Amino acid sequence: MCVRMENVGFLVSDVSRLLRRRFDARARLIGVTRAQWRVLTTLSRVEGINQGGLADRLEVEPITLCRMIDRLEEAGHVERRRDPTDRRVWRIYLTDTSRPLLDKLHVVADGLLDDALAGIDDHSRTLFSETLQRIRDNLTAIDTNEADHG
Repeated sequence: MCVRMENVGFLVSDVSRLLRRRFDARARLIGVTRAQWRVLTTLSRVEGINQGGLADRLEVEPITLCRMIDRLEEAGHVERRRDPTDRRVWRIYLTDTSRPLLDKLHVVADGLLDDALAGIDDHSRTLFSETLQRIRDNLTAIDTNEADHG
């Protein structure tokens, strides 16, 4: 059976859009946006990163991230600390109040994923996840190869 790639691309795009939309609606109920969740989740993996490095990881402009960090700081979820070796650099850290919020957001995300994968058995879920990871790895390798070769 031959699968038309344009159909796969549209399906992946549609599923991604719908997941984002549904997550946004559920996250708003606890007072955060998906963008804020991405910042907090990424920060939880690389706490103490500088703003520029965090912007790169999130693939957003530094000024956009700066505004997001401002709002998260005002809400008490993150704090900026001066880099001890370079006073021009700010390091970003989670606060104690952000950790329960992250836990709630993980529950929201897990619930949404359960809803999205309803009716799909465990074996198919595992295969689906492994397939998506392979696709991501393949596309990452293409990006790397293209960058290496001009």
